[in-house]
Amino acid sequence: MNKEELKEKFKNFYEKNKPAIKETVETVVFVIVMVIIIRFFVGEIRWIPSGSMRPTLIEGDRIFVERFSRFYSTPQRGDIMVFYPPFEQLKNTPLRVFARLTGFFCKDIAYIKRVVGMPGDKFEIKADENGKYTVYINDKPLNEPYIKSPYDYPPCTEAMLCGPDVIPPKHYLMLGDNRGNSQDGRYWGLLPEDRFIGKAVFLFWPFTRVKKLTH
Repeated sequence: MNKEELKEKFKNFYEKNKPAIKETVETVVFVIVMVIIIRFFVGEIRWIPSGSMRPTLIEGDRIFVERFSRFYSTPQRGDIMVFYPPFEQLKNTPLRVFARLTGFFCKDIAYIKRVVGMPGDKFEIKADENGKYTVYINDKPLNEPYIKSPYDYPPCTEAMLCGPDVIPPKHYLMLGDNRGNSQDGRYWGLLPEDRFIGKAVFLFWPFTRVKKLTH
């Protein structure tokens, strides 16, 4: 079969199946648009890849991350947030933006941590004589019943962000609940507000661990 015959055969096939092809294309486009709308305005499903949020979240947990509240409010202390870390270089090419909006083939790294320090807060992370670590917010100890252990902290060094410091506007201190095994704000600094993706609100899988994640 030569090129002209193949072209003619394809043309005949297209003319014969034009309504079905048109319907299929319209359906695919509609699905893609709906996925973008839902992920951008409503929320998305995420899975937990590491133990940095133990015991609240463990490896393999599936969570729902809502995104609509960012249009009318800012994160609050204690919220568990999904975000792009400040060291992640986000490329704004059409393909990468499409991937972030839809979740299809997205290569951008997202983290999940808890909001511990808010804009304007003075914070400090320090240990007592017994090796028990406490986060101080505005010179008062922060009650953190969700962390794995107040003794399981790596010692603060000059290279780490342990304070005392004041958090500038539109920045947050993000820490993992498993302080002994979490790459968080102590290592890469404060998080700009525009890096947030959404708030983790519900753990739905496995069924034995179903729970709300809001406080």
